[in-house]
Order: sequence, then C-alpha cells, then structure tokens
Amino acid sequence: MSFKLKTRWLGRIGYEKGMELQESLVREKIAGESNDDLLLLEHDPVYTMGRSRNELSLGEENRLPHPIHRTNRGGQATYHGPGQLVGYPILNLNRKGHDLHRYLRFLEEVIIDILAEYSVQGIRREGLTGVWVKESKIASIGIGVRRWISMHGFALNVAKDLPGFDEIIPCGIAGVRMTSLSAECGEDLETHAVAQIAGRIFLRNLEMLPEGRF
Repeated sequence: MSFKLKTRWLGRIGYEKGMELQESLVREKIAGESNDDLLLLEHDPVYTMGRSRNELSLGEENRLPHPIHRTNRGGQATYHGPGQLVGYPILNLNRKGHDLHRYLRFLEEVIIDILAEYSVQGIRREGLTGVWVKESKIASIGIGVRRWISMHGFALNVAKDLPGFDEIIPCGIAGVRMTSLSAECGEDLETHAVAQIAGRIFLRNLEMLPEGRF
C-alpha cells in the first residue's frame, strides 16, 4: 500500500517552534488534509513533562539548567537537546485504526529497525514504553492524540554526551542508565545522517502495515 508521507528534516529548533508546527499540522489534518507528516529535528536543550500528575521525575526544578515545558503527551520527564533525534509523526489514526497500544509498538519497531542499520540490537522491556540496548535506555516515546491525529513521538539518543539526563529521573524510571547510538557504535554519528535512515525506515514500516492499519 502506498502512503503519502511528507518527511522533513528541520535541523535544530526551539521546543516552542516544534509545538507550533505540530499544532498547525494537526489542524490541517482535522480540516481534511490527506497527507501524513513526519518531522525530524533536534531541539535546543529543554526538559518536558507529560500529563502525569506525579512530577517527581523532574527532580529539583529550581536547579535544572534548562527550561521546562509541560506538554499534552503521555509519560513523565525527559530531556531533549542537540545530539538527539526527535521524530514527530503527525498521522491520521482514523485511517490507520484507533489502537494506541499498537501505534506505540509500531514506533518502537521503527527505532529497533533504525538501530539494526548500525548493527545495534534494540529491545523492548515488558511493561515499559521505549527501546533499550541491554539494560540501558536509548530511546523514549511519548504521544498525544487530538481527534485521532497523533502528536509528539520519539526521541532517539545519537550523541555520546547528553548530560541533561543527569539532572532528572528519565521517564520516571529510578536508576535508569541512558545510552546512545554513538556510544553503542563506538563512533561519533551525525544526527542528520541518522534522520535520513529514520525517514526511510518509517515510510517502509508504514507501507508494511497489514491493510494500512496498526
């Protein structure tokens, strides 16, 4: 099945700008725009907090070195910054089924397939959302939905040095160790190069969906 997916590499942008772009695309889908979109980018350093009322994962807010944004995605606190590939799929889930659990598993599979391109084995962990390499977390996932149009998405750690995670409890998982694609490969990878592979794999996996539905 052929999909109309517009993939864009936006480079490094502020979190507010990313939200504005997502909101604009969601409105277009609600108004009848037929194409799906995948925004690939890096953010300026920022912490985000999902819909959870428990904000202990943010640690001591007044000591955090970067701004905090509270969002309409699921999940708890995470960090975004340069050297991390963020993917925002803006998809019309009315056409692909209303199964958010399967959609989350789809996003995990996309990341696992990206890692495989670099000979890195990504795995799931029972009861948790995201992707791990052995005991370390390499990618986080958090989504939001408005009238069955998806927002937010995934964050894949690419660079070896992502110190922003040290100040929080990532995703509310106590004691979690974060890793990155560069650390696992033993070489410094460029985020935009990983984004090119991510775009290709995302489209391929969409086209492989049985009857186009999650």
